Amino acid sequence: MHDLSDRKRKIIRAIILEYVAGAEPVSSELIATKYDLGVRSATIRNELAEMTDLGFLDQPHTSAGRIPSDQGYRYFVDHLLLQETPGSTDKKTLKQAARDEDTLRDLVRETTKALSRMTKLMTAAITVRDAQVRIRNAVITALGPDRALFILVLENGHTENRVIDCPPGLTLDQIGLVNETLDRTVASLTLAEIAKSKAPTLSPPTANTILQSAHQALKSTARDLTRGYLIVEGEEYVLSQPEFQREPSALQQIVESLSDEDAVRQEVAATTSNPNTITIGRENQVEPHYPLTFIRQTFKVGEQEAGVISIIGPTRMNYARNMSLLDYTADSISDVLTKLFRPS
Repeated sequence: MHDLSDRKRKIIRAIILEYVAGAEPVSSELIATKYDLGVRSATIRNELAEMTDLGFLDQPHTSAGRIPSDQGYRYFVDHLLLQETPGSTDKKTLKQAARDEDTLRDLVRETTKALSRMTKLMTAAITVRDAQVRIRNAVITALGPDRALFILVLENGHTENRVIDCPPGLTLDQIGLVNETLDRTVASLTLAEIAKSKAPTLSPPTANTILQSAHQALKSTARDLTRGYLIVEGEEYVLSQPEFQREPSALQQIVESLSDEDAVRQEVAATTSNPNTITIGRENQVEPHYPLTFIRQTFKVGEQEAGVISIIGPTRMNYARNMSLLDYTADSISDVLTKLFRPS
């Protein structure tokens, strides 16, 4: 990528700040009036023309001002971004959302929702996408004479529940025997190993029936979890952006792409195949996402990755604030998960 002179760097930063704030093409006259660059608007027009030729800016119409291109945003993020720290109110809101829940899924859902409201953008998260995550324990607890609750807890803190049917005549002693068998046969196995495992057997027919049901629920849960549990909040914030409202065809394309769970999952999980935690426009994997930016950050239990959380919005976004909020959110989730679920 071309390096830019100091004046060009100031101009592109001004263009981005103004376009993010106003969602309208930015004129040379506005830059000359508002920013003390020591040159007249004619000189700024020449600079804008050069940066457009270099690919850093676009001109929607011949008589219009300039807007940043994907390349311009990338240069801004890589070279001109000023780091921010979330304010005390934002920190308190995110900490509260993370502190009030005691399962990974609920914790991530609440913090994802809080982050969406705070940024006025779409947020998404994927939990437990590693097939090598190990099982901490799997137990059955009676809910009544004909139903039981199967509970699976993973070493990264994720918890899953399934209601299963109980055979007639099942006793609490037999449930205890089933739990002992589960502890002996599946604890410490990975999700990948569970997906390939065969169910153990027990001699009392009623105990064996519920053991088979529990193992079936376990395998089904393992298959679901290796894909990752997707949480999405705030699609309406993306769809309300003025640049999309002005382009009905682009809006329809975005509506369809954001309703495609697999496409969103693929994009949010891109940290495994793309070194950039931020992908802008055409850096994204599928064409319908070209009008968007995805900012991602992983959260962990100790040193083990537990998932990815992402902010999704138009390429015209407040990168500094959104990146700082996302980093703080991921750190808050990681802190809570590590205290709750890290093996002692």
